[in-house]
Amino acid sequence: MILVWAAKWYDEFPREFMYSGSLGVLVGCGFVFAIVIYQVFTRHKVKAEEKMHGTARWAEKRDLEDAGFFDNEGVYVGGWVDSSGTLHYLRHEGPEHILCLAPTRSGKGVGLVIPTLLSWRHSAVITDLKGELWALTAGWRQEHAGNKVLRFEPASATASVKFNPLDYIRVATENEVGDAQNLATLIVDPDGKGLQDHWQKTSQSLLVGCILHIIYKAKREGFVASLPAVDDMLADPSRPVSELWEEMTTYPHWNGEVHPLVAASGRDMLDRPEQEGGSVLSTAKSYLSLYRDPVVRRNVESSDFSIKDLMHHDSPVSLYIVTQPNDKDRLKPLIRVVVNMIIRLLADKMDFENGRPVAHYKHRLLMMLDEFPALGKLDIMQESLAFVAGYGLKCYLIVQDTAQLNAAYGRDESITSNCHVRIAYAPNRMDTAQALSTMTGETTVVKESVTESGKRGGRLDNVSRSYQEVKRNLLTPDECLRLPGPKKDATGGIVEAGDMLIFSAGRPAAYGKQILYFMDPAFSARAKIPAPAKSDRLHSARPVDLPVITEQEPEIIV
Repeated sequence: MILVWAAKWYDEFPREFMYSGSLGVLVGCGFVFAIVIYQVFTRHKVKAEEKMHGTARWAEKRDLEDAGFFDNEGVYVGGWVDSSGTLHYLRHEGPEHILCLAPTRSGKGVGLVIPTLLSWRHSAVITDLKGELWALTAGWRQEHAGNKVLRFEPASATASVKFNPLDYIRVATENEVGDAQNLATLIVDPDGKGLQDHWQKTSQSLLVGCILHIIYKAKREGFVASLPAVDDMLADPSRPVSELWEEMTTYPHWNGEVHPLVAASGRDMLDRPEQEGGSVLSTAKSYLSLYRDPVVRRNVESSDFSIKDLMHHDSPVSLYIVTQPNDKDRLKPLIRVVVNMIIRLLADKMDFENGRPVAHYKHRLLMMLDEFPALGKLDIMQESLAFVAGYGLKCYLIVQDTAQLNAAYGRDESITSNCHVRIAYAPNRMDTAQALSTMTGETTVVKESVTESGKRGGRLDNVSRSYQEVKRNLLTPDECLRLPGPKKDATGGIVEAGDMLIFSAGRPAAYGKQILYFMDPAFSARAKIPAPAKSDRLHSARPVDLPVITEQEPEIIV
């Protein structure tokens, strides 16, 4: 257009066209000259390959959106700060499980557990040390989330609902022996290390027979079968124990006939030398000593709810399993029994329609298990994580570090590999830091080396530059150890959130920010709702409608 304008009006404005044209030519020549100079100095420069050793990077907003972390429902997995400095809460609604690696006093409760329990509206099972989660979340869950809230605190004389594990032995069915064996194994193996010696194995076999014997006897004679009743039977001071073994081999358990497994257990004890039999008996009784506590005894002699209620009751149900720190170790065998039964009984049936699974439950169930490895090795948990998501169960497992998890499940554990989302706070151990560093992935860094040569004190005659691609982890182990944690005041209260890492399978790691529920007005208001003074009680019937013992031919329940 400049040429067109010049053709029309050059005669009228020659001075303006000469000035602007001269300036244009000057700028154009300068630009060409600059390009020539640049080419002269860079024509031998080697371009670095920035993807040679790896392409790891931090997750961006689109990555977090693809992972489903910007959903408005689900559990909280942390926070993320965008380029404008805005903090976004990240949530996960899918069925996949979550593993959190967070040391003690690192803020996992205030940043993950409490926000989740103050927003999750479905059923939940919560392991609650000290009862803190009950105090802060049970009120909102009952009043605004429509949940029935149950507090199972076995060592509490007044505040606990009751739970009898023997109610879940499917007696008079083909499953009764397996149920009794699973329960007896949990009793004699309180740490999940396996039956390692002769006395554990023989006492487990004895307890299987005793459990079935007391259930059939209680049904026939009209009393309640329970683990304290089993202990009473084994430690009855009014008769020699040999009479019990004789009774087990002759008692008319069903249809006037003795139960074959119970009779075999009684015969085993009669055939043992007196010294060996006494050792087997004392070993079995030692594992039942917990139920001699009158408070624990009262809380396990009957049931105020059914495990099936957790997913099949008309309303969602939140079960808080509360253990005070001074009772944690002695109550661990009972808590293991409860968690094991929940998983076994709720992941037992799947329906299909048109080639796809169909939910047969009314409510999803969140297993919020804090200090998860403290329960010892639960084989059912390790085995079932791969498939329980299809039954409506979502596990949120919290551990201190990888060493704690390995101590319970071994270095070849499959817990980590079955958790789709992994969260990490600043670790305290180097092995955990190394694992996190590896999980962030490797990236390529272009390293420039400059060499200068010339006379000393004079002008440099030659300057050369070389480029080398080197690899490094996106976050090195020492950087993981120095991940900023929450800032605390003199009393130990958190005043500023720390940083965290969030990993989602198949996507870049996210460098996140912790959430603090007490700094969020909505969460803070929900946490102030007082917990109910008394636990709800559902008064459900036993999960299996046990048949009445008669002299008639029984109808076997399958």
